[in-house]
Amino acid sequence: MAVMGVQLVVSLLMASIMQKMAPHCSFARWLLCNGSLHRYKHPSEEELRTLAGKQKPKAKRDRRLNDIDDDKPLLVPKDIDLHLETSPITTVDALVLRYFLEYQWYVDFAVYSTIIFLFTEGYYCLVDPRKEANIGILWCLLTAFFSVKIFFMVMRHYFRSEEGGERSVCLTFAFFFLIVAMVVLVVPEDYLEFGLDSGLASVNENLEVFLRHQSWAWTIPVTKLGFKLGLVALCSFIGACLTFPGLRLAQTHLDALKMAADRPVVQLLLHTSFLAPVIVVLMWIKPISRDFLLRAPLGKQSVQIMSDAAYNSTRLWTIVALCLLRLAVARHHLQAYLNLAECWVQQMKREAGRIAVLEIQRRVTRIYCYVTVVSMQYLTPIILTLHCTLLLKTLGDYSWGLYPEPALTSPAVDAAPVLSAVPSDESGEDVKATVEQITGMLGALGSVLTPLFYRGLLAFLVWWVATCQAAHTAPPAPGTSAPL
Repeated sequence: MAVMGVQLVVSLLMASIMQKMAPHCSFARWLLCNGSLHRYKHPSEEELRTLAGKQKPKAKRDRRLNDIDDDKPLLVPKDIDLHLETSPITTVDALVLRYFLEYQWYVDFAVYSTIIFLFTEGYYCLVDPRKEANIGILWCLLTAFFSVKIFFMVMRHYFRSEEGGERSVCLTFAFFFLIVAMVVLVVPEDYLEFGLDSGLASVNENLEVFLRHQSWAWTIPVTKLGFKLGLVALCSFIGACLTFPGLRLAQTHLDALKMAADRPVVQLLLHTSFLAPVIVVLMWIKPISRDFLLRAPLGKQSVQIMSDAAYNSTRLWTIVALCLLRLAVARHHLQAYLNLAECWVQQMKREAGRIAVLEIQRRVTRIYCYVTVVSMQYLTPIILTLHCTLLLKTLGDYSWGLYPEPALTSPAVDAAPVLSAVPSDESGEDVKATVEQITGMLGALGSVLTPLFYRGLLAFLVWWVATCQAAHTAPPAPGTSAPL
């Protein structure tokens, strides 16, 4: 097998382009700062004084006569006629936002990773896939890893917050999804067709044969149980991380529908994107997807509408299309979030009493400062689902439907090279031996982790992310909002 070859050159070129073009051309920056999103400016103290009918005393004697103390915050009535000014978000404004650099790097990396994967797919149409290792897999794996890292970074921000019960909410949902994951993993494959059990069985069999081939008289104890426990822990973590993104998506969906009240096409796209996780969940429920939708009654018998390979390809295309649709309506959700500043002001006007000027300015500014956090909460599940789907297609030996799906066969484990100690001498041949040792280890790993295993694992992860989103995005009651 050649060592990367053309793909390695393209990857290095793409990494160089990403580094050089980041200050000048960035998809993440274009998504926020192209002028279509408008933020609300916080009112100045002089403006609030004027609306409240107060004048700013200049002398200390005037301050004493007006009963104003420098240490006391300025209070204004809540029912003042306040109207916030809007301004397009520019790059200069976005640079001061919290986590903006992390947001820009992550989204741009996901874009370049997708471009490299598309290049490898086109490259393999001309070259035999068995001749070179697919470097697009590495980029997709890195993107999935960085997605989990973004989840952890945002959840850690909530855990450090002392203003609300975000920590308790995350822990509650983590325990809830821990129970749900354990229940899902014991559901028979007649209902959830991941193929995870058959994939784990093949790994156990291949690993035992491989160790016996290496003259290691040792069997793998409780491998299946240990793997499922680790998978349950990962599912609990993902469920906890998707708690606030799901609550936020439900709120912004309702607000975006109000914004597009006179645009039925946009409303249809918003409804479809909101139901995308539910569609993904149903596509792996066998009684609904295969037994009901793919079978047409013909007398006393039923005829299958499409083959299993065609359905697998259709499922991949559907997930990719839904991810692109959710990406297309991202700005509607982000603008709906930014409009929360005006909604809060309108709600404040209906209340009685007085409020501090600094509190008004803080509430309006805080909504804008967290727009990058909300952007990551919206985009990270989409990016994770998309790249897990790309990995499912490649590692699971699926096809896009443009060419026949390859036959799913297990590699010959007995033909794997015997791993021996690396010789060390002074002639420099130890480098060559090390390369051969690494190549043998990679070949052994490929013989143990079969496409059947990758199909079960990645299909389950895609389905689980969609399930968590569908569970969290129940529309909230009117007048409520998700926490920042």
